[in-house]
Amino acid sequence: MTKRLYRIIFALLFSSAAMSQENVYPAKEYKGLLFIKNANVHVGNGQVLDNVTIQVNNGKIEKIGKDLPIPMDDVKVFDVKGKQVYPGLILSGSLLGLVEVNSVRSTIDHTEMGYYNPSIRSIVAYNTDSKVINTLRSNGILLANIVPQGGRISGSSSVVQLDAWNYEDAAYKMDNGIHVNMPDLLSRPNAFSAPGENPIDKSLEEIAKLKAFFREAQAYAVEPTHLSTNLKYEAVKGLFSKSQKLFVHCNIVKEMLVAVDFAKEFGMDVVIVGGSESYQVAQLLKASNIAVILDQMHSLPTLQDDDVDQPYKTAAALQKAGVLFAINDEDGQTRGRNLPFNAGTAAAYGLTKEQALQAITLNAATILGIGDRTGSIEPGKDANIIVSEGDILDMRSSIVTLAFIQGRMIDLTDKHKQLYERYKLKYGIK
Repeated sequence: MTKRLYRIIFALLFSSAAMSQENVYPAKEYKGLLFIKNANVHVGNGQVLDNVTIQVNNGKIEKIGKDLPIPMDDVKVFDVKGKQVYPGLILSGSLLGLVEVNSVRSTIDHTEMGYYNPSIRSIVAYNTDSKVINTLRSNGILLANIVPQGGRISGSSSVVQLDAWNYEDAAYKMDNGIHVNMPDLLSRPNAFSAPGENPIDKSLEEIAKLKAFFREAQAYAVEPTHLSTNLKYEAVKGLFSKSQKLFVHCNIVKEMLVAVDFAKEFGMDVVIVGGSESYQVAQLLKASNIAVILDQMHSLPTLQDDDVDQPYKTAAALQKAGVLFAINDEDGQTRGRNLPFNAGTAAAYGLTKEQALQAITLNAATILGIGDRTGSIEPGKDANIIVSEGDILDMRSSIVTLAFIQGRMIDLTDKHKQLYERYKLKYGIK
């Protein structure tokens, strides 16, 4: 048997094991009243409410206050005295459900063939049976923005809630934005360039083509009727009506200036994704009403002459300038689980704890277009709530004991916990 055949068999076996289903089921819809009492509530908008009761009715937060009357009828009551209550955390950009095992090709479904793919929808490839999902819920992450990859225009992202049977049930907001990968404007040696070819010139040509595409799409959007339907132009119509946002993936100042130009020329709502050098143009981003998703706090600076701790400080610089920003965790190894701890790092480098929390709750919800439904613990919003033994931003005391998605108490069992219990039993550890 050849080595190649051995590899194929191993990959198939590994893929099968990775996709096996645990006995963890989505929670049933809960109708009626639910109370969380003696709660220290971190609202998500900067406020902290001590020793209050949260009243939930049919999955919506109805009231918050001290001494709310709790009926003696058959209602659910959770006493969380001494614990901390937070809005469900939101992962602003992720491959969750699109990639199961990075090294197993058969479990990867995040990139489509082609270069301009605005009509590709990440939501239809989202796998609700992913074993990664439950590990995120254990860290308090209840919603995620699922983002396609590849090409110049990757397609549309969608926000999902992390307790569902299928992608239709999971969808929280479908096709909320179109994702564009900005051509690289950082001059660097390229072994694949032809002799005498300037990579920057090639990137500028790509930007010109991208603008030409959006000009044609804008003209298509204002036409009352069409002789034929163009699926690519149809897919980006929402950018011009502002029902969608344009998420531009870029890091350096030059690339962000191009994104600002896009916002001005086409009147789009633009969000910078990455934005490692956004602190240098914070005032311009504020004036242009452009939000930023900081993809990775725990990383090296972009340029050699940047401060070594600049990734940790950028959030505080944006906060000071009044820029709307969210903190994310796009690390391929942690798979999003470090989201609260990335925010905790930002809190150690200039943000307050509540500002850091807001960057992974209400700010993230606002940027993703769901701020009217979630992101904070306020009356009228969905009851997406987590309860932690201690500070959710602190790796040592962040122990999530309860979680609710739209008022449904979800199961916090995950593969990590199951393996922990399995080997405790095997070795007789109590």
